[in-house]
Amino acid sequence: MKFFFPENYGAVGDGNTNDVKAIQSAIDEAEKSGGGTVVLESGKTYYSSSVILKKNVELHLQKGSRLKATNDINEYFRPCNFINDKTNTLIGNPVTGKPSFCFIYGFEADGCSITGEGTIDANGHSFVERKDRYYVTGNFYPRPTVIYVEKSNHISFKDITIIDAPFWTLHPAGCDDVLISKIRILNDLDVANSDGIDPDHCSNVRILGCHVECADDCICLKTSKGNAEYGPCENIIISDCTLISTSAAIKIGTEGVGDFRNVLVSNCIISKSNRGLSIQIRDGGNVENVSYSNIIIETRRFCPDWWGTAEPIVITTFNRDENTKSGHIKNIRFSNITCKGENGVLIHGTEDNMIENITFENVQVELTKTSKWETGLYDMRPGLNKEIEKSRNSGFFVKNASNITVMKSSVKWGNICDDYAHAFYGENCPDVEFVRFNGTAAHDNDEATVIK
Repeated sequence: MKFFFPENYGAVGDGNTNDVKAIQSAIDEAEKSGGGTVVLESGKTYYSSSVILKKNVELHLQKGSRLKATNDINEYFRPCNFINDKTNTLIGNPVTGKPSFCFIYGFEADGCSITGEGTIDANGHSFVERKDRYYVTGNFYPRPTVIYVEKSNHISFKDITIIDAPFWTLHPAGCDDVLISKIRILNDLDVANSDGIDPDHCSNVRILGCHVECADDCICLKTSKGNAEYGPCENIIISDCTLISTSAAIKIGTEGVGDFRNVLVSNCIISKSNRGLSIQIRDGGNVENVSYSNIIIETRRFCPDWWGTAEPIVITTFNRDENTKSGHIKNIRFSNITCKGENGVLIHGTEDNMIENITFENVQVELTKTSKWETGLYDMRPGLNKEIEKSRNSGFFVKNASNITVMKSSVKWGNICDDYAHAFYGENCPDVEFVRFNGTAAHDNDEATVIK
């Protein structure tokens, strides 16, 4: 294996000098040599403008090294010229899909990788401003993506730590055979849109053994409009991860113009999150064949700025706007799931787009009031005329869904409030089957199970 050191091309590594020319020269030379490893050395901070990954080149950050992004927006690579500001508002899908700015970029960079136990510091607070005590955002949108790799196959991201993202952190798009293993993403929990890992129109993806803390979604599968030339998001494995989020820990959607299928999620722990597992369809893409197993979920409500009202499991499909009909959701299975939080499971389709074939086996739900925020709510955002709706919380709340099976599952109550109600509430949900379901109502004057 050939090794290339930016110092040989003039890098200083003092945290102040912009080392991008030296880093990029090392990457380019490695590609010309047929591939190799570019090494960022321990004990050094490489301050840098945007870096371009190349085919069969590994960017290796030794333990104790740091690659720090510039705070000058003019020094970022521009895959897309779109910026959404007060004079230029995108209607419908709120994300372009192709970032307007990114720090580390790759295109047709087959076999590229980022490895090592060093740190990528995205310098995100250079691009955000505080809105209130719970929430910061930027004055332009979208802000820089940390890593965006497009149309690149057989790629890997292993062992690295990424901190302080101003927008999405790791965004592979249109890629096949993606390995994301044992990485840490540590973003502040009040920075809007700082998603952790966003596979977009990708196939054969493995996300294994990662720890992610971020505002918005920790792991989110997408089929964005901006990358609609690529195929579905399919054949995905997510396993052995620990996750904390002010939105959803693991989500499918909302950007979903293409299909999602064949997804396995297992052996994860979700804690201190606004939502746990979410399938949130608002565009034309369909979802099928998704399995969640052996997962522990703990939810609490954050402030109303964030989507979600502490639902541990959410499946919804609503039209995004008058011109966008949402896709269909079917064949979803949950097994060996333990949920404890301020709200229960939410399944909600529409009369002309019923969610179907949902199975819960050995799913334990405990509702207990822990935060200062209002209960008795379900968050239906975004969507045509969809907001946060007032409704008493049940262990399972199901509306406009068919062929629902709840077996060997239970609902129990911790700190009870007036807004808690039934173990199971169903409305327009034909073919509900209970097998050894154990649940009582929160209050003596409520029924345990209600189906209308």
